[in-house]
Amino acid sequence: MTKPESAGYDYDVVISGAGLAGSAAAILLARRGVRVALLERRSDPEAYKALCTHSITANAHPVLDELGLVPALEKAGAVRNEARWYTRWGWIEPRAAPEGPELPYAYNIRRSTLDPLIRSHAEQTAGVDLLLGHHVTGLVQEAGRTVGVRASTPQGEREIRARLVVGADGKDSAVAKSAGMPARQYENTRFGYLAHFRNLPLHGGIGQTWFLEPDMAYAFPNDDGVTVLAVLPDKKRLPAFREDLEGSFFEFVRALPEAPPIDSAERITKITGTVNYPLHTRKPTAPGVALIGDAALTGDPLWGVGCGWALQSAQWLAEAVAPAAAGRGDLDKSLVAYARRHRRRLRGHQSMAADFAKARPFNPVERLVFSAAARDESVARHMHLFAQRLIGPLRFLNPVALAKASAVNIRHRLAVVPPADRSNTDS
Repeated sequence: MTKPESAGYDYDVVISGAGLAGSAAAILLARRGVRVALLERRSDPEAYKALCTHSITANAHPVLDELGLVPALEKAGAVRNEARWYTRWGWIEPRAAPEGPELPYAYNIRRSTLDPLIRSHAEQTAGVDLLLGHHVTGLVQEAGRTVGVRASTPQGEREIRARLVVGADGKDSAVAKSAGMPARQYENTRFGYLAHFRNLPLHGGIGQTWFLEPDMAYAFPNDDGVTVLAVLPDKKRLPAFREDLEGSFFEFVRALPEAPPIDSAERITKITGTVNYPLHTRKPTAPGVALIGDAALTGDPLWGVGCGWALQSAQWLAEAVAPAAAGRGDLDKSLVAYARRHRRRLRGHQSMAADFAKARPFNPVERLVFSAAARDESVARHMHLFAQRLIGPLRFLNPVALAKASAVNIRHRLAVVPPADRSNTDS
């Protein structure tokens, strides 16, 4: 690609990280006339992220549509991410209303399938140069702003100049650290392990999540007949769990209500995981820099929101900065707009997740809503919208929704509890 002498830039935008967020951003920016260098530290085009829930929430379905990936995902065997959730009040099972539209959905698909697919899609997009084996080692800065990156490549060190540098390089983002963008960290008092199984039937053939207060687990059917099974216990259980990882993992799953038949399934991967996965939040912009995906915000993996937010943040960035990144506007104002949208859309979700990451039992409001959702299909549908991140915490817990949940629980109590005992009943 020819370097424009007047601008002094090799590209309009350099993106560090060709995973889900970086590849999506590259495609969306290039389609808007932006020249993009998409850098990936790994040299293998089939490389993928292994530690993931392997699920995309429905909030990102419009992004998948814009990217043109839905047909390719379905051809690759992606599974719609329907799910049911176990609670102490029973199962919450969202279903479409009679005569109503189907529930919003996205997909469960393994990153070993998804990452190469979207990276290949980016490479084939006019205006994107995919540069494999390029590891960002530092930033080029002039007059207090970032104007490019330094990268280690198979051919040696290289400097690539651009109007905007995008960090799509994960929770330990080298771009964020080089730019001096501090992270606010929230302790996660659960640890997690997962493995992939074949021939593991699930009730209804759909995803299952267990809220065991405080422990958690989930099983998500994926492409090629593979199920991702994860356990997320309280860290108090970690010493005993580590003594016999495989035995502890299987014992935990066997004890789940309506446990999937793990002993008769074929485990096709190692049991892998992490014992320390804090939540991170960073200010997603600095002069000449923007962060997307986990680099900007790393949520609690038990909610399975990372892939969806990676795609959404890539879209928000492209919509905000594309004209300015191509030299047709004020880049700093565009970055302010992106940061404002990112904060407005995700701050409430992250606050709730950080509180729940303390591995505590349900609080009174959660008890109200979860118990009602197990008893009423309309409340279950409302909860589905929140779980798929189609509504935020304020809409999820708005006064009308809480009044509805209260009414459901009152009717349930009146139906099942003798009059003499009603004053002592907890919902």
